[in-house]
Amino acid sequence: MQQPKAVDPTLVMRLVARVQEVYGPTLTDPERMCWTVVHEHHHEAMPTEYDIREVDEDLYLAVLEACRQGA
Repeated sequence: MQQPKAVDPTLVMRLVARVQEVYGPTLTDPERMCWTVVHEHHHEAMPTEYDIREVDEDLYLAVLEACRQGA
């Protein structure tokens, strides 16, 4: 099994703040919300309805975990 690569905690907190800025404090669909923000960070645009471009999975999982922990 592959080890997750190190993720910059400052970047994670910045993206968590962006999730809260875009969607508010209540996460009704945290997986989608975090994915769209990581997508925006990586591709410099929010995804369109059928946008399936890759995102950094380790970063996505770190942002999702931080959001779930209420960071």
